[in-house]
Amino acid sequence: MITELALERVTFTCGHCWHEWSTDYDVSRYRDGEGHDWEYFSHDGVTVVSPYTTAGALPCPQCGRRWIGRLLARRPIPTPPGPQGTPRQEIIDSAGHRPERREAPLLAADAHVQPKAAQQGIE
Repeated sequence: MITELALERVTFTCGHCWHEWSTDYDVSRYRDGEGHDWEYFSHDGVTVVSPYTTAGALPCPQCGRRWIGRLLARRPIPTPPGPQGTPRQEIIDSAGHRPERREAPLLAADAHVQPKAAQQGIE
């Protein structure tokens, strides 16, 4: 069962060239039938290893060295059915319901303004 959905903005700072960048990840927390909690990350719809671990560290876009991310911001996404009185709409015609969704372009995880690079005495 899904216990939590969220969008997390993760920031990276290269310890070699001091380049800074960030990207968004979709995060799902899931409890299996045995009561164990699991966390799944995806980036642009592709399942990835947690960016907070060495295995999921991203390479710096400037020098290629890998760095573990830090949480910059987070937005929880309500999981259905939600509290009593939550607005909802029954889908009667699944095939015809908002068909434009099937052809809509994917929203990229890096489709936000990137933070400025740190100016730490580098000239």
